Amino acid sequence: MLIEIDFQSEEALYMQLRNQIVLGIARSVIQEGDALPSVRRLAEDIGINMHTVNKAYAVLREEGFVTIDRRRGAVIAVNDDCARAREEMRERLRIMLAKGICKNISRADVHAMVDDIYGELLSENGAEIKIE
Repeated sequence: MLIEIDFQSEEALYMQLRNQIVLGIARSVIQEGDALPSVRRLAEDIGINMHTVNKAYAVLREEGFVTIDRRRGAVIAVNDDCARAREEMRERLRIMLAKGICKNISRADVHAMVDDIYGELLSENGAEIKIE
């Protein structure tokens, strides 16, 4: 699995890892039923602490992206609770849109950004994240 961590970023390492895995799922690079690398292996591969990987996996489990299986470890199991996901997205978007309004970003610009990002996620091959 190839994950790029920005050690200079202000974003927490576990959140960077979590975000890249979520992007991998959205891009269909990582699919339902795929096992993620063990905590130890992934920590060694990307040069971070095992507790950081464990925390990222815990967040992914809490958010309904993975289940933890004693034999297989962390396994992609996307939660199909669409209503919950929509409400969470709505709350996060509310804050993002409020920030945009404060910075005079137009409704048209927001719609264009959403369309661009959505299209990118559906069309990218996700080469930067790969499960072996």
